[in-house]
Amino acid sequence: MPFEFQGKHVTVAGLGVSGVPAAKVLHGLGARVTVVNDGADERARAQAAELEALGITVRLGDGDTLPDGTELIVTAPGWKPTKPLFTAAGQAGVPVWGDVELAWRLRRPDSAPWLAVTGTNGKTTTVQMLASILKAAGLRTAAVGNIGVSLLDAVTGDEEYDVLAVELSSYQLHWAPSLRAHSAAVLNLAPDHLDWHGSMEAYAADKGRIYEGNHVACIYNVADKATEDLVREADVEEGCRAIGFTLGSPAPSQLGVVDGILVDRAFVENRHKNAQELAEVSDVNPPAPHNIANALAAAALARAFGVPAAAVRDGLRAFTPDAHRIAHVADVDGVAYVDDSKATNTHATEASLAAYESIVWIAGGLAKGATFDELVAGAAKRLRGAVLIGADRALIREALTRHAPEVPVVDLDRTDTGAMLQAVQEARRLARPGDTVLLAPACASMDMFTNYNQRGDAFARAVRELGA
Repeated sequence: MPFEFQGKHVTVAGLGVSGVPAAKVLHGLGARVTVVNDGADERARAQAAELEALGITVRLGDGDTLPDGTELIVTAPGWKPTKPLFTAAGQAGVPVWGDVELAWRLRRPDSAPWLAVTGTNGKTTTVQMLASILKAAGLRTAAVGNIGVSLLDAVTGDEEYDVLAVELSSYQLHWAPSLRAHSAAVLNLAPDHLDWHGSMEAYAADKGRIYEGNHVACIYNVADKATEDLVREADVEEGCRAIGFTLGSPAPSQLGVVDGILVDRAFVENRHKNAQELAEVSDVNPPAPHNIANALAAAALARAFGVPAAAVRDGLRAFTPDAHRIAHVADVDGVAYVDDSKATNTHATEASLAAYESIVWIAGGLAKGATFDELVAGAAKRLRGAVLIGADRALIREALTRHAPEVPVVDLDRTDTGAMLQAVQEARRLARPGDTVLLAPACASMDMFTNYNQRGDAFARAVRELGA
């Protein structure tokens, strides 16, 4: 049954990117909205004033107490399930939705189906590739979710879409119990956000929610068995297919790579004998292995929606990746300098290191509880040298001592604004022509920088100074 909002007491948990639009939409639907927020800083006060001017009640500095009369909570995705607010809601029998669940509930009967993507790494790139392919097929679409157009705006606005390319985090999926996508992909699974989920099992289970009720296809990574296991456990619509993607030659019901060609053996007639060429590896930008995997996942979702092969090729050719994602900055004295500041965990960094043969690695920052032995052991033969920065650099240095003792290491004990310039200068000293100096930190950036974008910008500026 549709949820009736008129006159309902709805508590919105958290201001910010999702809370403010959710509060406005609910208020416009006639709900009696109270917004609660842990913080009361200048930004929160400004957002509160904006909402209060509309007649919405805002309570700053107390996000733990359940307001009297609450009949529904709509939460920001980052709020942990263990917060006292949600404990109180459970005891009172009050349902908790995220902004994705709210958007799903507010869709019109004839609204665009969702092609959904999650995974530890590669979500944004894959969704943007998918949107580019869908546009190349002449479809009205948008990249939504954590990127691009707000999901709430997409489902409640005047713009009409044929299909939506939706990026979903594990946080969002945790709070989206009724989501049912047309088709969905889990790109990969590696330990991340375990402080929020409590365990790897809980994290994987929340990722796996994306497959629940899928209509046409569940896309999984052949190289990551955990993603296939999630497909096996999902309760899907009758006739929904399991479709794998692989960097090797594809079996029937898979997409893969043969002689530098991306091919489809899933959405073709007589898939046991036939394959459809989709694009060349050189059409993928950049053609690093993990990015080819992203392209295959995007292609699988597009093909599940009936997109022709030519649109896959044209969409991949038209796609330009966001900044700080394995981005080539410059060549200086025969050495390539590559910015992958977005590689904020070990899984992403492993993929980045695998893309190059001889590397001077700039790494470090906030480890977020990660360990680095497996990462370093796997990359040791590729490392010409390492330059370590940031608060938790000792953890990486110790892993290098254990697994790559012959690799020269420069340990920079500074966090000022000139640290990145010195890191790049030290990397230049270690590098030889043909090498790649790779910023792939395997750590978060907030010990030294506002975010990974600022860290990548600092790296690019330092490289340009070398070139000058």
